[in-house]
Amino acid sequence: MPSLQELATQLQEKNIALIAHYYTDPLVQDLAKLSQGCVGDSLEMARFGHDHPAQTLMVAGVKFMAETAKILSPDKTVYLLDQDATCSLDIHCPSDAFAAFKAQHPDRVVVVYANTSAAVKAQADWVITSSIALDVVRHLHNQGKKILWAPDKYLGHWIQSQTQADMVIWDGACVVHEEFKAKELAALQAQHPEALTLVHPESPADVIALADIVGSTTQLIKAASTHPATLCIVATDQHILHAMRQAAPHKQFIAAPTAGHSGSCKSCAFCPWMGLNTIEKVQALLQQPSTTAIEVPTPVRTKAFQALKKMLDFAQQNQQRVQTSGDVEKDQPLFEHTGMA
Repeated sequence: MPSLQELATQLQEKNIALIAHYYTDPLVQDLAKLSQGCVGDSLEMARFGHDHPAQTLMVAGVKFMAETAKILSPDKTVYLLDQDATCSLDIHCPSDAFAAFKAQHPDRVVVVYANTSAAVKAQADWVITSSIALDVVRHLHNQGKKILWAPDKYLGHWIQSQTQADMVIWDGACVVHEEFKAKELAALQAQHPEALTLVHPESPADVIALADIVGSTTQLIKAASTHPATLCIVATDQHILHAMRQAAPHKQFIAAPTAGHSGSCKSCAFCPWMGLNTIEKVQALLQQPSTTAIEVPTPVRTKAFQALKKMLDFAQQNQQRVQTSGDVEKDQPLFEHTGMA
């Protein structure tokens, strides 16, 4: 097996940008950084793939991320490390069923989470990620819009609770985040009362209620590195702990529990599909480029691009507003309880 440096050199020589999610194996994350690629959440991955000059993108993540890269960069070749890497939110929101759901609510603005297929994105008015979802929904609510939301019900209901927006919500969930247990988390907090609890908003409401900070992967990493607490309990995929330890090596991180007393482990928070992304598959793809590059039909891509572009334009406008006003809340976690130390 070649070293990480050797693989990084091969990626650069072949002009391939490796784009990895925080939920992938730490070795894959390290390789992405070493090769001048990207490690990030789905919004960062989408931006990076679009802006990078490389004509070939290698996505270490799941299928909807590779499709998003192709939608934003149709002239580039996009590979997914494993063609079977998908997402429970995507699986449980098929495009035909979603079309029927949408038809029942013709008066609503359709906002779909990035964790959906290209075919579902093509039916949306907006495509958003967790890092910008709250801002977009609040913006639409302030305009008096009624919203149809899909597919993650926990994220949808949490956003609804924060904005009071009129939302009809699809019944979907992430298989990882849905398994976090409030009772076990409360017991862990009692053992570590000084700990800061970081929770992804795809988690159940009773878990979110116990959080000190709720946010996207990038927002949680920033909170872990900037908050004065030196011990953090983290409720999201455990592979994020690698990035947190790199950002704050002097701090301690504990994975939030997903199993009760009868479970064989206290936290089994690993996405099975993200786990399909391995260093060995990077090497194999470098040795023999796949003949099954990601493709998105032009009519689907065109419609999905418009919904994605709304999000990217909105994010850019927000950033410009923050730079102009000096607003310190830029890139802060989506929500923080007051009264924290």
